[in-house]
Order: sequence, then structure tokens, then C-alpha cells
Amino acid sequence: MFICNNVNHSTLFEKSVGQTVTLSDIEYLLDENNIALSELMGFASAVRDYGKGKVITYSPKVFIPLTKLCRDTCGYCTFRKEPGESNPYMSPEEVLCLAKSGEDLNCTEALFTLGELPEQKYVEAKQWLYEHGYKSTIEYLIEMSRMVFEKTNLFPHSNPGTLSRRELKSLKTYNASMGLMLESISPKLHNKHGPHEYAPSKRPSVRIKTITLAGEEKIPFTTGLLIGIGDSFEEQIEGILKIKELNDKYGHIQEVIIQNFRPKTNTALNDRPPPEEEYMLRLVSIARLILGPKMNLQVPPNISVGKFGHYINAGINDWGGVSPITIDHVNPEAPWPQLKKLKLETERYGFRLEPRLPIYREYSDRSSGFVSGIMGDKIRDSYINLNETLNESHD
Repeated sequence: MFICNNVNHSTLFEKSVGQTVTLSDIEYLLDENNIALSELMGFASAVRDYGKGKVITYSPKVFIPLTKLCRDTCGYCTFRKEPGESNPYMSPEEVLCLAKSGEDLNCTEALFTLGELPEQKYVEAKQWLYEHGYKSTIEYLIEMSRMVFEKTNLFPHSNPGTLSRRELKSLKTYNASMGLMLESISPKLHNKHGPHEYAPSKRPSVRIKTITLAGEEKIPFTTGLLIGIGDSFEEQIEGILKIKELNDKYGHIQEVIIQNFRPKTNTALNDRPPPEEEYMLRLVSIARLILGPKMNLQVPPNISVGKFGHYINAGINDWGGVSPITIDHVNPEAPWPQLKKLKLETERYGFRLEPRLPIYREYSDRSSGFVSGIMGDKIRDSYINLNETLNESHD
């Protein structure tokens, strides 16, 4: 439990900028009787402006669902399919065709999203991999990442689930960045009838291990929380604090996503309501104050509760990946906003919308220690080209 102390509002900005927000400060902020939501959002916005200025970024991407087979069964997921509902894996030809289509529309990110270790559960997955010369799904993902990296201008960003150190090191060669949502730090979600009862890879300790290994291997990494699946506000704050702890140690977490749950038909959590907008705005604001001015904080615009522009006032500085060509296969019921609408909404709040690569600028320089070799060269050249394009658009 947190212990509540009064917080001097005038020092809240300084504490966040200086990364000295305490547990008692957070407990104070959780109570709407202590600080109004509008005031809390004002502090969060000021901290964001201090570190990020008046720019909101997004990553133009193509979504590549390499396989929808998965050993886990989560109580809110419709991405996962059974054998026979879809092909076990996308073929190399399908992957490259989709990537090139995204390249033609000026995408820079190839987002590989896939089910976790399907070969451990399904003979169909194991057989497909064997017939195509691969020992595992991760080995196939590495090869598809290499193909897209070498044959297009796109940068792979993979979300394959929990990984070993060897797998992370192999994927790093052809992935500009990678990601794994912590989702929740609460072990109770694995209890009987919980949303993660049949999802062993969603255990917090297992996911924290992968995020830690990514830090040790200096991989630019995306993580975040899924809000509304059964954990408490206090547990969500503890999750944000764990993310901060890992980033303070390794400096590799390039962005944090605060994503709300959406109920979907034919899932165990179909009748669970999504979190309310005020709840999300308060949590996002507190996340900004905890994580400080330098962290990239994201709320996906296609699935956010309420008007997505409101989250600008809560301290975010990024919209995440937005695709002009593929649907959000994880949330197929929620189309991404058209870029014109996203730009207009961002500008309505006094900010400029700018594209980025899947690896953020602050991680893209070789001196950061996070990029090297041909990946570093390609990232450098792409950001040079992107800078030239942005400069022309501002003239």
C-alpha cells in the first residue's frame, strides 16, 4: 500500500523533471479530491512540453501478422486463431509483397506481430516450419526480418512475445527496435477464470525477464500496460514504476504505451466494460509525471476511450504506428484515423504532427550504443532523408 502525504503542487513539475516523484506523491495524485483532473493534466502537459516540445510523432507502418497461431489463450484476444481458420504462416512472397506495398505508400516500419510459440501447441505449425526448413517460429521471423530489411526501405520492428537472450541477439541484427507489452504486473490475472489463466507467457516475471534481457543487449524497446483487464489502479501504477526501474537501469525503453482494453465478441471478457475516459486520462497523466520529460509516451488513437485528442492534454507525445494500407489486426474493429484527420486533430491542440522511424531519434545515433553496422547506416540515412522532407514541409 502507498502512504499518503500532502504534495506541494508548486514542486510537482520540478519533481517530475528531476525524476524524484515518490510513492507518497503518487498516492496523493490518485485521489481526485486532492488534485482535479484538469490540474493534473496541466502538470503532465508541462512536463511533456519541457522534454518534447510541441511535436507529436507517429510511425507510418505496414502491419505483418506473420502467424495468428498462438500457444496462449488470453481472455480478451481475437488475434489468435485455431488451425484451419487461417494459414499457419504467411509465406515469404506474401510478406515481401505486403512490405513493398507499404514502401510504395511511404511507410518506414514493418511491424511483425505474431502468436507466441505456436509450434509448442500445434502440429500444423511444427509441420509447416519443418517443410519450409525452419526449426522454430523465431527462426522464421529472423529470416523474414532479414528479407524485409535487405529488399525494402522498411525497418522491421518485431513483437514476437517472450524471448531468450540468443533470440533477442539474433533478431537485433535485422530489427531497428522490438517490443513486448508488460500488460500488467498483477499475478491474480492468472487465477482461475482470470484473463491470463491459459497464457503462461503473460506471467509478469517472464515478461520482465525478456524486457531485462533486451536492456542488457541494448535493444531499443517498446513496452506498456493494458488497462481494464482486472488489475487495480494501484497495480497499474506499480507496473509503470517497474518499467521506470528497468529503464533507469538500462536506458533502453524508448516508449511506453498506455493502452485501454476493448471488449470483443466471442471472448471471455466480452461483457467487461472498457475503462472510462477520466480514468485513462488520470492514469496517463500520472504516467507522464512518473516517467518524466524524456520518455516517449503513447496512446493509440484508434482504440482510445473518448476523443483521442484529449490525451495530448494528458502528456502524450506519440500516436504509435498508423498504417495507410493494413488494418490493426489486434483490434480489427477499430480503424486507424486517416493521416489528414490525425494531423488536423493534433494541430487543433497546438502541436505539429511528424513521422518517425520505429526507432526513435534519440536511439538512432551510433554514439547511443543502441545501433551499429549496416542497421546503423540505414537508420542514419533514413533520418537524414526524413529531416530533409520535414524541413521542406516547414518552409
